Amino acid sequence: MSGRGQALNLRDNGLNVIIGQRKGRSYDQAVEEGWVPGKNLFSIEEACDKGTVVMNLLSDAAQKQLWSTVKPYLTKGKTLYFSHGFSVVYKEDTGIVPPSDVDVILAAPKGSGFTVRRLFQQGRGINSSFAVFQDASGQAKERAIALGVGIGSGYLYETTFEKEVYSDLTGERGILMGAIQGAFQAQYEVLRSRGHSPSEAFNETVEEATQSLYPLIGEKGMDWMYSNCSTTAQRGALDWWKPFYEATKPVFEQLYTSRTTVRD
Repeated sequence: MSGRGQALNLRDNGLNVIIGQRKGRSYDQAVEEGWVPGKNLFSIEEACDKGTVVMNLLSDAAQKQLWSTVKPYLTKGKTLYFSHGFSVVYKEDTGIVPPSDVDVILAAPKGSGFTVRRLFQQGRGINSSFAVFQDASGQAKERAIALGVGIGSGYLYETTFEKEVYSDLTGERGILMGAIQGAFQAQYEVLRSRGHSPSEAFNETVEEATQSLYPLIGEKGMDWMYSNCSTTAQRGALDWWKPFYEATKPVFEQLYTSRTTVRD
């Protein structure tokens, strides 16, 4: 999905984009969305051969699997682009070592491929980090920024491949997904075990958070959300944030140090 969203955004921004896709459902979807076989829709090998910037937006597992397919087309002067530094940072596990005569850059949107596309269509855009792993041309940084803007990021901040990987693995397994899932389930089970109905437990755990409070945080920030809740809610939050902090900080420390786990 990351490849789909970025390709569509780049095309809509007027760049000359071709895509490489294996036959199947995604290929058929590309045709439905206006990509023309033989014109701007090719096999992976043909696209890598024709492209001057090779955007490797396959999954981590597929990048490892297809590296031998992609690498021969990374000839001198080309740019190799990622949206996640995992494959390069963990080269001992993936075997992905870019040639020394190509630029290696990334622009990493802070959201899913679906969100990248949706926010672009809404005229809002999405924040992204950018980084340079290898600057063979002397223009790698400028290319990373340009591509970040091209995929729909109005705000870009600089990082490194390593820091992008470590923060991403921490975030997605932590507060972005794993911690939220664990906290939702824990509170829901406690309420249910105390006799609350499924509807009541769900609404107090998930619905109010996602539909009322979290949107306020995104719109105005945590302080503003606090100030627009009841005084009882404010008091409860002030009383209980620290126990949650103390309980979860060791989990996040453990999570960060386990970042070397290779994703299949």
